[in-house]
Amino acid sequence: MHELGIMTGVLDTAKTAAQEAGALAVMRIDLRVGEMTECIRDALDFAFEALVDLPEYRLFKDCDLVITMVQPKSKCLECGAEYTHDRFHMLCPECGSFATELLEGRELEIDSIEVDLPDEDEVAEAQAAAEACGAKETAEKLAALAELAREIKDDELDPLDWLYRNEQGE
Repeated sequence: MHELGIMTGVLDTAKTAAQEAGALAVMRIDLRVGEMTECIRDALDFAFEALVDLPEYRLFKDCDLVITMVQPKSKCLECGAEYTHDRFHMLCPECGSFATELLEGRELEIDSIEVDLPDEDEVAEAQAAAEACGAKETAEKLAALAELAREIKDDELDPLDWLYRNEQGE
């Protein structure tokens, strides 16, 4: 069941993006999965349900998983026809050629992640409490979190986009 490994990768990626964005929880994940990946929707759902019960995935406790299955689409290299098909019948319906190029159907993408970001007031209260207790490092992290929350809110920035930009040094 490779769906368990795939879903582990999806959750790890979403968890990293959510944590980098300072999210309190992940509320929704939208996936696009091509039928040619041989992934079974029910197995992905089962793997998701099993994994979100583990302590390391507590961010996903109330998360909804939305999976869009992508039907295969190919282009005939002989006559140029583009057509949709199932996993087993890939011959060109126009000329019968087996020389085809798969255009869609191998996707395995996280389309979007919806997260719950802390309100600025919540972060400010936690920062003040940390400073009052002498937890300087925690207070500094909370200040950075508050700044990040403002940046995301002001730019209406998707956490995955933010993570990508941050890794690219933009």
